[in-house]
Amino acid sequence: MKKDYTLGVIGGGFMARAILSGAMAKGILSAEEILVCDPSEDCHTFFTKLGVDTSHDNHDAVRKSKYLLLAIKPQTFPVVADELRGEHFPVVISIMAGKTKTSIRNATGAEKVARVMPNLPCSIGEGMTAVDASELDEAGRNFVLGLFLSVGEVIETEEGQLNAVTAVSGSGPAYIYLFLRAFIAAAEGQGLRRDQAEVLAFQTMEGGLAMAKTSGKSLDELIAAVSSKGGTTIAALDSFRADGFEESVSRAVAAAAIRAGELSE
Repeated sequence: MKKDYTLGVIGGGFMARAILSGAMAKGILSAEEILVCDPSEDCHTFFTKLGVDTSHDNHDAVRKSKYLLLAIKPQTFPVVADELRGEHFPVVISIMAGKTKTSIRNATGAEKVARVMPNLPCSIGEGMTAVDASELDEAGRNFVLGLFLSVGEVIETEEGQLNAVTAVSGSGPAYIYLFLRAFIAAAEGQGLRRDQAEVLAFQTMEGGLAMAKTSGKSLDELIAAVSSKGGTTIAALDSFRADGFEESVSRAVAAAAIRAGELSE
């Protein structure tokens, strides 16, 4: 049966808006190819302004679409799955953290499921997304990859690695914001105004990342390039090491990965 839409979406929240806006901006999808189902009138208003069809009935997304994006919270999924019990599902693309392909299949009867872990910067087109589309045919895999390439970088991975991905790139922006907050506060503590501290911290982070990505040097080489024997950088690095900075980062990422595993089914 011919489907009315290429992509049906259940859940029209922040991440769905980012993904669909990016896909339309990059020409991956036109507004006419998308249907969004959500109970929120705010969601309907947002997507209607973009020319995207909306519905209050999740059955519409399942019945009328070639691909189905589940952009709902994991805790909402059991209610949605129960509501749709007995439907014949199209290819499912899930961005729900912790919900395995097996659990989604068991709850929905879907034959093919792709799991995707995007992150918050997708909202500005600078996202990092990991994709397991191993069950999909080439056309399906290419569709999923293209959808998320429209909002940033993409890597393909196995489902068993997604807990680690969640701990690194899924949660990772919060680690960066925490470091920047502390960095800015420390700069203020040295007598700089807030506006000065923010410019210095943000541009230092941005420039450092750009060099790490493009210089061709290892991170150890870049650290050495900033460090002079007996100088200021060494004093700061010695303080970080004395406080167990690197071990603290390792423990934090491990804690996030463990929690991701606990949330999985």
